[in-house]
Amino acid sequence: MNFWSKFSVKTLSAACFTAVCLAGSVQAGTEVNLSYNGAPDAGKNPVHAFAIDLQARVEEKTKGEITLKLFPNSMLGEEQDRMEQTISTPSLNVASFAGVTPIVPEVFVSSTPFLFEDFTSARAFFDKGEFWSGVKASMRERAGVEMLAVVEEGGFLAFTNNKKPISSPQDFDGLRFRAMDPGQVALYEGFGASGTPIPWTEVYQALKTGVADGQMNPPAYIILGSLYEVQTYLTLANIQYSPQFLVGNGAFIDGLDEATRAAFLEAIDESSAATRSANEAQVNDRIKYLEDKGMVVIQPSTEELAKFRDLGQPAYLDWLKEQGISEASIAQALNDAGASAQ
Repeated sequence: MNFWSKFSVKTLSAACFTAVCLAGSVQAGTEVNLSYNGAPDAGKNPVHAFAIDLQARVEEKTKGEITLKLFPNSMLGEEQDRMEQTISTPSLNVASFAGVTPIVPEVFVSSTPFLFEDFTSARAFFDKGEFWSGVKASMRERAGVEMLAVVEEGGFLAFTNNKKPISSPQDFDGLRFRAMDPGQVALYEGFGASGTPIPWTEVYQALKTGVADGQMNPPAYIILGSLYEVQTYLTLANIQYSPQFLVGNGAFIDGLDEATRAAFLEAIDESSAATRSANEAQVNDRIKYLEDKGMVVIQPSTEELAKFRDLGQPAYLDWLKEQGISEASIAQALNDAGASAQ
């Protein structure tokens, strides 16, 4: 697959032009668009909770020099559209893997199954790891986009489906799953299922009509999308950590005066920390909510989780190499994850 095929030469040329035109030209009282997936419901959508928290902090800390205008529910387009806007205009976007990996496919490495033991190890990987520092540098170099924060969207991924309980990899045989991106397709195929990329805005209908039998998301997004209405079984395999990524136009950020830029970045750091704390505190309540809605909750045993790891991780690593991801990048990420778990 050519990861650059989604982004035209015209788009990237516009990014370069924008970088020249915007640098040093940011005016006082600038209103900046912030776009993202999911409904404007802070109780159900952690990304919206992050957005409204960030909106308040940015205005306060920059003393009104920057204000954010929120566009939830993919109002400004699907992932590719929103990323192109971020590349070519002074804007912010909370992108999923589908938004960032066409530019920096190395991001897929951070979704290696069972890379992280818990929240602490995952956060250390993104906050302190050499691999992630390289990802941020590549994003800026290739598209003029700054990777500003890793936004927690609900924790670790759980499987859902409406056909049968899944407690081990062999239970996937014959099922069709919605995939967020090609990496998830590779993971499903490693378990013996098939995967089809479907945008988030179409997931509920795809599950309802049988286009897909199941999907995977953190419990927060299962609640947000009301997927419990069309899914029966919830498997807490915790295979992958589930972040999204706050990205911003690099030229816009460079054009801020030093004090405003420092205040802006401080607001982002504080909002990210607040979202993480709130998210972790709600994980068990969200699972209980889904159970109360009638979902059958399956917690695989330690032995069953080992089977998931033994099948899923090698299949996924092989897929990464097929995409041209260097062994050095993979080794660095694995090393960072191991170090962060200690």
